[in-house]
Amino acid sequence: MSVNDTAHNDNSALNRQVYHRLKLALSLGLRRQLFLAICDNLYLRNQIAGRLHSRLAYPIGQVLSQPSNAQENSTPAYPRLVTLRLNLNDPNPIIQINQWLANYPPPIVGASKDTPGRPFAVPAFQIVGVEHLTKQPVATQRLFLHHLRLSEQYFSIQESSRFLESNLLLWIPRPWLSAIKQSAPQFWRCRTGVFVFAGEPTPATQNSGYPERFSSSKSLDLGNLEQSILDESVTPGELRTAVTEFKFKNNSDFPAETQGNGVHKIQEASPPIADLLKAAPQQQESPNRSGSKSNPQSLSSLSYISSELTELVIATINTNIAQDTEDYLQPQQILLEIEELHEKQVPVEVLAEAYHRLGTLYRLRIEQGDSTLENLMVAIIAYQEAISYDETSPQLPDILNDLGTLYWMLYRTPPNSEEGKTYIEQAIEFYQLALKMISPQTHRETYARVQNNLGTAYGDLARFFHPSENWQQAVLAYNEALSYRTADMDSLKYAACQNNLGTAYWHLGQYNQPIVHLKKAIAAYNQALVYYNPEQEPLKYGMIQNNIGTACWNLAQYEQPAQNLQLAIDVYSEALKYRTPANVPSACAATQNNLGTAYWHLANLSQTTKEARQKYLQLCITAYEEAIDLARSLSGTPLSFDLLASYNNLGLAHYQLVIDKSFNGDKATGSQHLETSLDNHLQALNGLSKQPEAYQTTFTYVVKTIRAFHNELGIQGQNLALSKVPSQLLPEILSKL
Repeated sequence: MSVNDTAHNDNSALNRQVYHRLKLALSLGLRRQLFLAICDNLYLRNQIAGRLHSRLAYPIGQVLSQPSNAQENSTPAYPRLVTLRLNLNDPNPIIQINQWLANYPPPIVGASKDTPGRPFAVPAFQIVGVEHLTKQPVATQRLFLHHLRLSEQYFSIQESSRFLESNLLLWIPRPWLSAIKQSAPQFWRCRTGVFVFAGEPTPATQNSGYPERFSSSKSLDLGNLEQSILDESVTPGELRTAVTEFKFKNNSDFPAETQGNGVHKIQEASPPIADLLKAAPQQQESPNRSGSKSNPQSLSSLSYISSELTELVIATINTNIAQDTEDYLQPQQILLEIEELHEKQVPVEVLAEAYHRLGTLYRLRIEQGDSTLENLMVAIIAYQEAISYDETSPQLPDILNDLGTLYWMLYRTPPNSEEGKTYIEQAIEFYQLALKMISPQTHRETYARVQNNLGTAYGDLARFFHPSENWQQAVLAYNEALSYRTADMDSLKYAACQNNLGTAYWHLGQYNQPIVHLKKAIAAYNQALVYYNPEQEPLKYGMIQNNIGTACWNLAQYEQPAQNLQLAIDVYSEALKYRTPANVPSACAATQNNLGTAYWHLANLSQTTKEARQKYLQLCITAYEEAIDLARSLSGTPLSFDLLASYNNLGLAHYQLVIDKSFNGDKATGSQHLETSLDNHLQALNGLSKQPEAYQTTFTYVVKTIRAFHNELGIQGQNLALSKVPSQLLPEILSKL
């Protein structure tokens, strides 16, 4: 989900700019700011409002306030941005804000025996739901405008309006903008800024009684949680980190892998999602509830539960309303039970357990593959509510670990261009909080699990800044996990953690002490391999063999090149016994590509004999052809290696085979190799128009190949080569010959 996920992509650039200006205005924290946001598309509005809440409600680290000393009580996190839905019974946003502040005053922090402490800053407020006034009686609509007209007195009497210490953001559709300008001019004159988002008006539906969806039902691009990132092979320069356990309750560690193409770099991304919201509920007069408890509409009148959580649960029910199964009505029942518990003023531990049950229900859905954004957000908010009501629960370490994992999932949800670093840092905060509450001696498995997850989070953080330091932290976390996770406890989890450690060492070797760290990576991978039976776990076994091959390939750049390249070739070949075109074609293509690269380097070693060089180049060509043929058969499937680089590499192998002094083929064979070389370079050139540096390199290959035609086959050969070149390239090529 992002601000720009609308049906009209032409507006995306404009909306992105407006969003960033609005976010900046709110994040400055100035006093007495009144902003109006204009948006006719409710889905877009909900996405933007949710994203603002995600970024601004809870700053990183302010999830649980940890006491600075043993005598100080910890306090729940206090929001910096509160989202309220306009109360249609009394549509007075300013009174509504003051009522919220009366019920949830800013907590006092920093108090001690010698100092009185100071209150938290008053949060900013964004109000949604003005569009529902259109369906209300005319008297209600006039009442809303009347309250806005009276706003001048609120702005002049400080005591009656504490919200002026912060900001107010009012979301309205375009028709209400005109009404406010005409009927509440004082309010309009007090505005600080107006932010207009482009989008078609949301069409009316027959089920107008249902609240609009908080967000779209876009699915997470993670598949089943038990799968993580199998077959994500990458280049020696950009080895992919392991996706680890994501142990909510019962999971498996699945690692990532590496590959040996020195060109490809994976692009990452993560999402803007409504954040960990322990938002305050609206304590206001509850309207009469109507309808049966099986009707999601009955949830819209809850008064004790935060509106964000209520809306998200309704969204999940509306998404699956056709199923009408007990499984999808259960959240509604739990939410109604929580409301009843609030009304009865039960002990906070009871409330915490009820919120925990709701979070767990959605966590289980996510584990089973139903990982929509709504499900993720409900799980996050419910768990955060559980923590806020009971910070001493024995389940707190598991909840914190789960929250860290959910944040990690938010980072992995595209696009993550802006929020990625923030979400990973938040995941690390949760994991570290969990570790502070766990004794490794008494909770070995839990401690090891959280350390393993922490290692993965640090590995992802390394993609944003301080890579060497963060990969070092990942290594420390994985080693700490392995201190308490033995093969006797769970051999597969132990093996997966060893593979993760190998991946971290591989990355660390790209920044310092390459020989030391690459050897440690190979040792960790080999340790993992011991516990994967190739018959029972063929894909993982093949994946780790691929990882070993890449580490050996990399080590060959520093010492014993012939021996290490041969080792790489041997393990790549072993991996291909299990990574077959039928089972995992994309992974098979990646390993074939890696194998071609290893043969290429082996052929070009100074100690390689002429006869061996010809043999290795032929094997290199065969491997690259297999990789390219498989990749082309997977049209539309994302690849973990750079296909254009593979075209160039294949072209270079054919070229070198011919110009090498040991080539003993006839002219016809030589011509065939050069034609194939030229065809592959032109294929690569065709896809590199937007990459100037790579384009020029490939253009140079084209010119060199045409020269080889002339040198090996004379003017007739050169004319043959020029006949294959696109006409628009001929003037520049002829000037280079």
